[in-house]
Amino acid sequence: MSHSLLQCRNLDVAIGDLLLVAKLNLDVHAGELVCIIGCNGAGKSTLMHTLAGLNDVAGDLELMQTPLTSLSRIDVARNVALLAQQQEDAFPATVRETVLLGRHPHLGFWEWETAKDQQIAMESLSSLSLAGLAERDIGTLSGGERQRVALATVLTQQPSLYLLDEPLNNLDPKHQLSVIKRFRDLSTQGAATIAILHDLNLVSRFADRVLLLYGPKENGHWQFGTLDGCLTTENLTRLYQTPIQRFTYDSHTFFVQT
Repeated sequence: MSHSLLQCRNLDVAIGDLLLVAKLNLDVHAGELVCIIGCNGAGKSTLMHTLAGLNDVAGDLELMQTPLTSLSRIDVARNVALLAQQQEDAFPATVRETVLLGRHPHLGFWEWETAKDQQIAMESLSSLSLAGLAERDIGTLSGGERQRVALATVLTQQPSLYLLDEPLNNLDPKHQLSVIKRFRDLSTQGAATIAILHDLNLVSRFADRVLLLYGPKENGHWQFGTLDGCLTTENLTRLYQTPIQRFTYDSHTFFVQT
């Protein structure tokens, strides 16, 4: 079996006294794409920030088989890339300069980007059909273009583990598919991806395993496992608190809200 990139045991995720996820046990290996699903407010983003080491940890959390608390921030940044839901551009910059921020964990103090760093950035832009926008001001982009630039930035970081909080936000169907395929390919090449998605049909098509978060209304209950074991009509109807039907046609699985 491939080696573990992330493992947590009895991990509690909370905001103040509000328990979002209770006693989570999770093990993600190199080569996997794991999707997190659940209602708004279930704790998906808070969990993602916790896995990235940005929140206090209540439980055991290991990255690359090493306790998170024993890793420096630079070690974490070199191995884990977090795509947040919201992108903030505090200063004017070009698309290329923005994407190069992904190389900063790999640079020394006061060290400038090398030609290799520039090449990695441009390859990341090209992989998301953004090379032609490299010299555009980041503030002139559409929402979908800005989202793809954020994705190109985490690709430029070249970590072992990608943590993607709703990576398909603002993307049209064509780019949704190209993005999820890109991270599917990276996982196949030895990285691992954990992604929060809302499209159950994409989850069913591309994920290896899935984590269901039921949220504070169910005392932080969760399920983690195979697609067939977790993505049942009963589980999804309970998870989203609305009827969802699962259909199979020509060996493909589809989900429809009824």
